[in-house]
Amino acid sequence: MSVQQNNVSELALELGLAMSEMKSRLRQKIQTKINEYDSGLSFELVEILGLLSRNDGINQQEISTKVSKDKSSITYLINSLVKRGLVQRIENEADRRNNQVFLTQKGKEIIETIYPWALELYERAADNIQIKEINTALLLVKKMITNLD
Repeated sequence: MSVQQNNVSELALELGLAMSEMKSRLRQKIQTKINEYDSGLSFELVEILGLLSRNDGINQQEISTKVSKDKSSITYLINSLVKRGLVQRIENEADRRNNQVFLTQKGKEIIETIYPWALELYERAADNIQIKEINTALLLVKKMITNLD
């Protein structure tokens, strides 16, 4: 491996670690706000609610893929959301084995409350950073993700 390739891989590793650290810090801060609102809600439950607010009616496999959790964990989390009246499963008419998951009105209300808190934290994280820099970073990360596919 050439010195340049080694430097690129080390920089990519450092970038990955920095993104993981940022996600972890944001997650902790968001969980703190969630606990103030409802101590029974976890970040994972809110993450699924947020995903459904952008993609209502997707199935459990799609949720599993998008939040990077195994299907059994997603089943447990969705069962918890159903019990709380935040989502509902509806059988897909084309494939009865495939349930689609939809937000209930109560689930939408929670997202409408919590989403602004998350945006506020992301705004704070992006303080003193130009939109162009964020766009460049976003393109870079998406390119790296594509390279892994």
